Amino acid sequence: QVQLVESGGGLVQAGGSLRLSCAASGNGFRIADMAWYRQAPGKQREWVALVTVSNTSNYADSVKDRFTISRDDAKNTVNLQMRSLKPEDTGVYFCNVLIIGDSVDEYWGQGTQVTVSS
Repeated sequence: QVQLVESGGGLVQAGGSLRLSCAASGNGFRIADMAWYRQAPGKQREWVALVTVSNTSNYADSVKDRFTISRDDAKNTVNLQMRSLKPEDTGVYFCNVLIIGDSVDEYWGQGTQVTVSS
């Protein structure tokens, strides 16, 4: 069983920065793609950014040039550095990890709240 623990959310003023982290723990697994999603109040969860096992990253247009996703395979972590935050970035942020063990499974973090005030 793999567990994902997120940290780093909080309240920030527009234009500010936050860094989210997500750490995977467990035994006998290998991580493939790692991603971040977010869900604003009353809206569906949306994809934010992805980093592949080969360290290729992709971003939603709404966060491109402001957010940076990175991974540390030695620590089984994925990070999201968020800059120039806007009120519309407010929501619960979830990490999403594809794990290769006995089978290929998708895991979600518990979510961390990000609130950007205007």
